[in-house]
Amino acid sequence: MADAPENLLHTPLYDLHVSLDARMVPFAGYAMPVQYPTGIMTEHKWTRESAGLFDVSHMGQVLLTGDGADVALETIVPGEVLALQPGKMRYSMLLNETGGVLDDLMITRREGDLYVVVNGACKQGDIAHMRAQLEPKGVTVTYRDDLALLALQGPKAVDALSRLVPGVESLTFMTAGAFTWDGAELWISRAGYTGEDGFEISLPNDRAVAFAKALLEQPEVKPIGLGARDSLRLEAGLPLYGHDLTTEISPIEAGLGFAISKRRKTEGGFIGADVVLNQILSGTDRKRVGFKVEGRQPAREGAQVVTEDGRVIGLVTSGGFAPTVEAPIGMAFVEKDFASDGTQIFIDVRGRRLTATVVPMPFVPHRYVRISK
Repeated sequence: MADAPENLLHTPLYDLHVSLDARMVPFAGYAMPVQYPTGIMTEHKWTRESAGLFDVSHMGQVLLTGDGADVALETIVPGEVLALQPGKMRYSMLLNETGGVLDDLMITRREGDLYVVVNGACKQGDIAHMRAQLEPKGVTVTYRDDLALLALQGPKAVDALSRLVPGVESLTFMTAGAFTWDGAELWISRAGYTGEDGFEISLPNDRAVAFAKALLEQPEVKPIGLGARDSLRLEAGLPLYGHDLTTEISPIEAGLGFAISKRRKTEGGFIGADVVLNQILSGTDRKRVGFKVEGRQPAREGAQVVTEDGRVIGLVTSGGFAPTVEAPIGMAFVEKDFASDGTQIFIDVRGRRLTATVVPMPFVPHRYVRISK
């Protein structure tokens, strides 16, 4: 397929994507596969039914080391880090002084360090922010650009991966551990961004292609691009940074208050705490909601949400046709009086008004493995 511009960065799997006839597009400064010849719809359904392999090596893998790294990290994220046990993961966010989200991220405690994964488009800014805030507190911030990152998602992911890496089946949702494959050291977590069971595999750049090929040789596994990744996460009701999360949106407005523990709500002590803790007590004027559109035309990001008489009450931040739901769905930020499930709203799409209903999220039930089977 047509190549992406030459000035883009390449992940270690770039040549493999090209050999698989992926359509490459610019994303977060990288040339990334948006889809393969079978198409986004087929890739989406395959992931829901079997196992899809995603290249997420554009994301940033960062190590925080030093005595008190957890104490220091809690000054810049609202999540509970001190109580995090080895091999356990936590979802959190970097916030600015006004409570807006600089990025959302995953934190894992390991023996000797905290392992943090940040979004690709934000990673340089995130790393600079962490260094400025944490290094004066004695924490070393190391960007591991020598590591690739793969995600294997879907109900049969555990079958395929456990053949190559015995023992991964013992992991449960939001846990992680060290493994080996053909002499290569792997760090594997069980989480994901599709709502399905799945794994993230961190490994050396020079072993990434061989490991990806070994996975693709498994009958359950096919390569999946960014297009299906987006439709899968939308069905799962998961926000995408830069769209449903920005520096102008707080965790409470976005419905992510679950990521702030009772202790952090009581003690504060993180950047943006004054704003966030006040919002927890007093509420917010707008909220992130899910909606389902009548008919077949989707409402895309940037479309205005309006009342029946045309008053603007919100903005669509993600939207598209959902293959599993078989209907157009989306997320929007709307005034709090219009945020209850069952509320009828209208969406202006290039002058055409679509009728939609606020519905609970996720649109498709999550199927994470929370207990050992």
